[in-house]
Amino acid sequence: MPEVKVTPAAATGAGQTPNRSTLGLTGLTINAMALIAPGAFLWLTFQIQALYGAPMAGSAMWFGILGALMLCFATAISYAELSKLYPGAGSSYFFAEQAFLRKTTAYKFARLAKFITGWASHLYYWVYPGCMVGVTAILAGYLLSQFYPNTFSGTYNSPLFMVLFCVAFAAGVAYIAFRGVTGTTGVNMVINIVQIAALLIFSVMAIAYRVQHPEGARGLQLVNGIPVDYVVAQEQVVENGKPKLDSTGQPVLQNKVDADGNPVPEMKDGKPVPFLLSYAPQEAIAMEPVDADHPKDLTPHFKFHPTAASVPAPHGFSFFIIQACIAILILVGFESVTSMGEEAKNPKKDIPRAVLLSLAIQGGVCYLIEYFAANYFLNKGYTLANAAGSGAPLGDMMVMVGTWLFGSYAAGRAFMLVQAFTVFLALIGTTLSCLSTGARVTYAMGKDEEVPGHFGMLHGKRLTPYRAIWTLAAISAVIGIATVAVYLGGTTPAPLEDKYHNLWYAFGIFEPSTYARMPNTLVIVTLISNFGTFLLYMLTCIIAIVAFREHHLYNGFKHMVVPLFGLVANLLCMLFYLVGPFTVSGMSIKEPYIALAICGAWGIYGAMYFLRASKSKGKPVYAEKPAIALSP
Repeated sequence: MPEVKVTPAAATGAGQTPNRSTLGLTGLTINAMALIAPGAFLWLTFQIQALYGAPMAGSAMWFGILGALMLCFATAISYAELSKLYPGAGSSYFFAEQAFLRKTTAYKFARLAKFITGWASHLYYWVYPGCMVGVTAILAGYLLSQFYPNTFSGTYNSPLFMVLFCVAFAAGVAYIAFRGVTGTTGVNMVINIVQIAALLIFSVMAIAYRVQHPEGARGLQLVNGIPVDYVVAQEQVVENGKPKLDSTGQPVLQNKVDADGNPVPEMKDGKPVPFLLSYAPQEAIAMEPVDADHPKDLTPHFKFHPTAASVPAPHGFSFFIIQACIAILILVGFESVTSMGEEAKNPKKDIPRAVLLSLAIQGGVCYLIEYFAANYFLNKGYTLANAAGSGAPLGDMMVMVGTWLFGSYAAGRAFMLVQAFTVFLALIGTTLSCLSTGARVTYAMGKDEEVPGHFGMLHGKRLTPYRAIWTLAAISAVIGIATVAVYLGGTTPAPLEDKYHNLWYAFGIFEPSTYARMPNTLVIVTLISNFGTFLLYMLTCIIAIVAFREHHLYNGFKHMVVPLFGLVANLLCMLFYLVGPFTVSGMSIKEPYIALAICGAWGIYGAMYFLRASKSKGKPVYAEKPAIALSP
């Protein structure tokens, strides 16, 4: 295949670069919306939000998303304003250079600011698609257990399957990106329509279930993955032929199941005892032991919301901050469209609109609706603790509401599988959009030879940055494998049943007690991506201030107050992870500090690479040419 290296001299035909301007406002908005995929992230991040900061932080989930949304809007306004001035292919990377070059004194820092911004962009855009590959592998592993329950465990996904899936999925998504932005937009359009329709259906069903099951009503509980509307009989756990006792000397009990794994009901007067729901405050927040090793040390544990008004309440500053920091993962992506300046028909007009529209539709409407519905659904039969210990809490909820509405477990399970398929489609769109954006940032740096120049080449026929795409695909596969390596870390799952000791579980499985001590790799990769996001958004807010400071369009609110708010909010979110583990019960120190160490290593390597490359290429660190005249 012929290669086109995009430099001023690398023109085609009559000295012009091939026209790639094919996207209008709808196409640009659709591409950004695909990355903010509410149908996917409700499924994927609800478990992380329920687990991290337990036993109480999950109570502030909805308000945390609202706070993160405000932070993102502040940053989105900065992106929108910058894209009016500098439409191009490199997003923040391109903005940084242009903003500094146009200053009368700060122009000397243009190359340094550009490189730092591009390097921070890679921490986000290279890690995020890998995280998506990993969580898609977790979803695929869960679905595999639904179709082949005798081969694959519902508690432990097969490590071998997830490794193979990460490689295949990353390659498949990269191939779609390689074929070009027009095909990508078409795929994203279909995916957005399907996932939004699916999540609205679930949201209506979840709210209806809660409304139709008031205090004292007979409801469902999930036992052994099966929704039942009766109290399950209990039996003693037998270990080495003797009844197992807890640390206080009391017998350890477990749910009684029959030979087929179905829960056995507790009987009274010849009838199963009904399972009755209660939303009493003392059951919504119960005093329970800190952990199994300290049965007498009691602390509040959030179970569910007693009222609808409790769902959007903040419930405490630290809880709100924890949830907001995690929620950044589900809201990022609005800025991706700013990297498509070369594909936009009217970039200065349509890109700023697409940035704000995508965030408003997906974040301000879809997320707030679906997270209200999922949190309002929580009840005595399915608590936040159940969600934290599940590999697919949304799958559990869908099985329960489907069983209630359609009248049978089989129908509820079928409803869940259909919804899971839409989630899988949404994940394709999310991974595709982020991989395409990340590749374009790398392509822009390659054109400038701030990274190896071969990344700045377009495919001769597809006009896509194919070398950047396939490199990012390989990186995504590796990060995806790292994501799933110990995705059960920090939990205590039941031991793997003997019948699953087969080839699919030949490696990568640990003892339950070992999992409890290990850091959660899914959380670590999520935080690395989030830290990259915080850093990139802070730099973009600074760039917005610099860009408009000497410009005739300067507006004090849009170009100073808003970016300053975004800068401070992003910085506080990053700093919280340094102090949060010491102030918030249940917030582990392992995951944030490991993530911060990796981010620090990336920054040190970037500084060394920049200085070494500058010296070898004879490029000055500080720009020496005078400032460019301000744009009209």
